[in-house]
Amino acid sequence: MSLILNKDFYARPALTVATELLGKFLVKRDGDNEAAVMIQEVEVYDGFEDRASHAYKGKTSRNSMMFGPAGFWYVYLIYGMYWMLNIVTSEENYPSAILIRGAGDFDGPGKLTKGIKIDKSLNGKKAIP
Repeated sequence: MSLILNKDFYARPALTVATELLGKFLVKRDGDNEAAVMIQEVEVYDGFEDRASHAYKGKTSRNSMMFGPAGFWYVYLIYGMYWMLNIVTSEENYPSAILIRGAGDFDGPGKLTKGIKIDKSLNGKKAIP
């Protein structure tokens, strides 16, 4: 039996969501193929005062997804080679997202996205049905 997390799960403070994401499964379906990996490590970016956050200096075209509704993916490229997979949390217009840093046998966010074939095509897409 599988349980799909809904918007209410993500529409809460980022630290709460991050803690409860640990041990959940990230599932990616591509046609008949499915990859399911247990989330083991996350990183929280929360609010306007978080200096590590892309939203620290305000809203831009790159980080606009962080200001969007909860339960959507924020995917971006770093170093010109690694896709980073984040899930937007909290309330709309409040920049907050959780980076999935490690899941299953993938011990790094770049290895994870490469391993389960995540790219920019997921940016701005719903993570929930």
